[in-house]
Amino acid sequence: MKKWIFILLMAISIQATAQEKIEITEEDYTNSHVEMADVMRSEGKIYVLVGVIVIIFAGITGYVVNTDRKVSKLEKLIKENQ
Repeated sequence: MKKWIFILLMAISIQATAQEKIEITEEDYTNSHVEMADVMRSEGKIYVLVGVIVIIFAGITGYVVNTDRKVSKLEKLIKENQ
């Protein structure tokens, strides 16, 4: 039964596409105007976006450092017990 469900899901996923293909033109290569970024910058929202990204990155970095400290303590404790 699991095999048939797997085959069915694989068949469905083959047909799924995220977006339609768009032809790339020469104008796309020379375009340096990013409309969304210009609008966000003019309204001051780009700074909010950068701030949120910095906060998320700082949180992830803090979590990794904290986890590394805990693992180091556990390794040290294991070495002392042996």
